Amino acid sequence: MQIVLTHARLCCQGQLIHEDLCIDAATGLMVDGPRHADAEIIDMKGAIISPGFLELQTNGLRGFHFTHLDDKDSYQKKLEDVCKYLPQTGCTGFYPTIPTIHSDQFKKILPSLAPQDIADGASILGAHCEGPYLHPSKKGAHNSALFHSPQTPPEDIYGSTAKSNGIIKIVTLAPELQGTSHLVSHLTSNSIRVSLGHSSATYQQGLEAVKAGATCLTHTLNAMAPLHHRDPGLAGLVTASSADAVESPFFSLIADGNHLHPSVATMLFRSNPAKAILITDSIELAGLPDGTYPGHAQIPFNQTKLGTKVVIEGTETLIGGCAGLDECVRNLMWWSECGIAEAARCVTENVAGLMGIEDRGKLEVGRRADLVVLDDGGVVRETWVRGRRVWVK
Repeated sequence: MQIVLTHARLCCQGQLIHEDLCIDAATGLMVDGPRHADAEIIDMKGAIISPGFLELQTNGLRGFHFTHLDDKDSYQKKLEDVCKYLPQTGCTGFYPTIPTIHSDQFKKILPSLAPQDIADGASILGAHCEGPYLHPSKKGAHNSALFHSPQTPPEDIYGSTAKSNGIIKIVTLAPELQGTSHLVSHLTSNSIRVSLGHSSATYQQGLEAVKAGATCLTHTLNAMAPLHHRDPGLAGLVTASSADAVESPFFSLIADGNHLHPSVATMLFRSNPAKAILITDSIELAGLPDGTYPGHAQIPFNQTKLGTKVVIEGTETLIGGCAGLDECVRNLMWWSECGIAEAARCVTENVAGLMGIEDRGKLEVGRRADLVVLDDGGVVRETWVRGRRVWVK
């Protein structure tokens, strides 16, 4: 049977277009018209439809940090609980992020993060490894005692998942470390994307990593050298000069109001909206009440949560975010005065572009009907996975 969502406004390439959306209910894929005679017609009454949101960087939520593995069965259960929660925020696919931990823990955890679909929930798209090839000067909340140089082969850190088996999808590293270009080439030859972050690198050092194959910046300006008018650092790559003979990388922003000043987030977004990606960088305290909580394998300190802000207890050192991806979309709309389709592109089409995703992330025939129904203010009203409504506000 065919489902037709009519009288809708669709988010396509940063613009709203008035067009029906047709779904094959049997396959859960978007299809071309014409309508079948027995099609189920749903009047969307002018609502906005975006592709399902895609989260590039989240360390956990709802009390579960992705580094917490006691046994595989309980870990899988907690993963599935997260997957079923995320559609409330419009998220239909995510990259569980494992920050710097001991190599034995990487090898133990990563096999459980293989891409998989969860019934009525967000899909696990593979792992994002944030470390351990990071620079101590910008360690943030990472344990620098566990950092490694690029001379340590990825297989020694991540085990067999460092090969082209589709589990590790992206690695964040610091480009100023000696031997980075070789490491970048090694990772990308195994179909692993490389993002640059937790780094004091100069513009030139970042440029060399981009030439070697890096295609993204991780939480731009956070745990990164500041943008200076004569020494732009990694952030300057957001609008890499054509004289540098490289394509500017994608860049992620934590748009929670704590990690970046709204004017800075606006400046970065407006400078290159086709490459901007919004992330939550959420930790396990996302979705929990405010208070002070114990640390864990990655953060050996108590953590204090107040609203969407989490810091190491007694300091102003940010650990991660607690905002939902939908909140980040609304924040960008409010701060930059961009349209909803422009903001949604930063959690859909741009992520698909960076990660080479071909089965979701865009409202195109042949892709999964993972959809988010929004009002004009960016509030999530419905979330669909493979052509089925899985959450309604």
